Amino acid sequence: MADILTLVFRTFNQHNGKPKDFKSIAPSKCSTLVVGDCSVNRSLLILAAVTAASELGLKVSFFTQVQIQSLPGSLQESMSNLSPDNLKKIKFSYPRSLEDLLQDVASLHESASGSAAPPSLIIVDGLEGYLRGPGVSGGLQQAEQSSAAHISALLYDTAAFLTQTLEERAASLAPCRVIASFQSEWEGHAGGDSSDPVLSVLDRYFQVRCTLDQDWNSAPAVAGPQDTWHVYLSGAGITEDPIAKDEEVSSLAREWRLVICPNRSMEFTMV
Repeated sequence: MADILTLVFRTFNQHNGKPKDFKSIAPSKCSTLVVGDCSVNRSLLILAAVTAASELGLKVSFFTQVQIQSLPGSLQESMSNLSPDNLKKIKFSYPRSLEDLLQDVASLHESASGSAAPPSLIIVDGLEGYLRGPGVSGGLQQAEQSSAAHISALLYDTAAFLTQTLEERAASLAPCRVIASFQSEWEGHAGGDSSDPVLSVLDRYFQVRCTLDQDWNSAPAVAGPQDTWHVYLSGAGITEDPIAKDEEVSSLAREWRLVICPNRSMEFTMV
């Protein structure tokens, strides 16, 4: 299941508290694809990285093409509560092309052979940039689909390999999860759609889809402009997780409301 993202939603709940019926979700080997606007995707993935490191003590490998200049507003106020040691658990890498990304992900196999523990969370920000970049021949749709299958399969195999390594070293840190983001180019489907052939390929490897759809009908805030988004969790990884218990499935909220406030902080409410 999407245990990391669910933890993010609960941590940044707008009521600044965790409702009594919130239960911890068991770690899952399922990978998650975040589909929506690239700027919102990036903020959500950064939140996931910081939350995983600070709340769960996990090592995180974060891959992105664009260097991160600042943290989301939702983190800036809480940075004083974050331990520097926890932040050191996040390693940011900036591969520029698909070939560079493939090499960096493949190198995680080598890092697992060292004395340090491998990452328990792999995050790839903006898969669309790698699939449509210079490493893809002519940007053709068929080439994009092939590249999507290539990087997805490598991420899947790498996570499986690192999960086995983590289980041998420290079972509490397993499994290794994968979260990636993708923004569909298809007109009229800002959050992505199953008719997008590239997205269809990605869905074969990512068992959970986190879809962000902007709510254009929400009333404006008195304090200033704000963006409202609907967040949906779907996919076989939620309903068919073999290690999940019935009560864990029922306690997993599959729909959330995300409000991006004027100060760019992000607040989540369970729907």
